[in-house]
Amino acid sequence: MELLTAADLLAALGHESRLSIFRLLVEAGPEGLVASAIGETLGMAPATLSFHLAHLSRVGLISGQRESRFIRYSTNYSAMDELIAFLTSNCCHGQPCLPKTSACDTTAKRRAGITKSSS
Repeated sequence: MELLTAADLLAALGHESRLSIFRLLVEAGPEGLVASAIGETLGMAPATLSFHLAHLSRVGLISGQRESRFIRYSTNYSAMDELIAFLTSNCCHGQPCLPKTSACDTTAKRRAGITKSSS
């Protein structure tokens, strides 16, 4: 991952509303949520929600699939995984210094943790 790409992803997550949306979608799992459910859960007005969903989609952290008259949004786990790997690569010269990160040092472990925490 390039530095500017990582900066764009982090900037998108640097807003409270977008971070809340992203975390909600991570918790929802691969099936995601329709926009109306996201708005209801987070108490966001439709126009505001639409603006933030568009921003997260534009940088590639989430994607939307049309279902009839609704759009179902879900996390782009690959982009999230790349960002986490970028942020933690070569951390502390390979010494175990991040216990929570090393507990999920592979995609499979992270996804297992997501599944466990959402159950």
